[in-house]
Amino acid sequence: MGVVYIGDRAVGKTHLALELANPQGNYVQVSLINQNYQNLQANLLNLDGTTKPTKTIEKCSLNVEVRLPIGVSKIPVDWIDSPGELFRRSWQSEHINEWQYFKEIVSKSEGIFLIVPPYREILQSHIESENYITQQQWCNRFNRWAEFFIYDCPQARRIVICLNKADLINCEIEQEIAKLNYLPHGSRMNWLQRHNYVVNSYFKPVKSELEQINRSRSGLSVRCFITSIYHRSLLELPWIYLASYLV
Repeated sequence: MGVVYIGDRAVGKTHLALELANPQGNYVQVSLINQNYQNLQANLLNLDGTTKPTKTIEKCSLNVEVRLPIGVSKIPVDWIDSPGELFRRSWQSEHINEWQYFKEIVSKSEGIFLIVPPYREILQSHIESENYITQQQWCNRFNRWAEFFIYDCPQARRIVICLNKADLINCEIEQEIAKLNYLPHGSRMNWLQRHNYVVNSYFKPVKSELEQINRSRSGLSVRCFITSIYHRSLLELPWIYLASYLV
């Protein structure tokens, strides 16, 4: 099974994948092939803890183990990291071969992550909103993602869309974690209920586009999540979902 991460520049793709490999996990454990967590940190992070920009399309092999009620689900994953500019038309025209290579990888992937940033209107009041795009800009970009999923991802069975940096959103994060939290026996919500809650709370401006993606092909399912590197339970949720359906 191939799983691909995609997202805009500086949205946190690399940090999300890195923290997933942190050995202090709950239901998700990741083993890195030919390197450990500390080495991966050194390769991907600057000395100040910020992530190094991804300049080329890079692959890293991971073995993801998810502990489910029926047992441990093992998922071999090709983590495909890419420059944030990859989905800009100017980058595509200047890097035709790399763009075609990436589309070929994605076209064979069964699981896909789209990592999106929060938009200004849902940020906490003390956050510097100038560093984030407006809701209208966010919706315009999402329209491009919708077209990409519909036309360039023919093998995708499960698409996960993660609104990252949930710790910056104007919400009671601990209450959200309590609602969305995964428990092997007795979770408050099932996967569809979680999706509907997250969509109605955070993805409402693109609800029609999400429905369009879901209707575009038989057997395709899109699910939305909120994620944060500072809250392990939110970080693991998309992987638990994938492990429950892509095995």
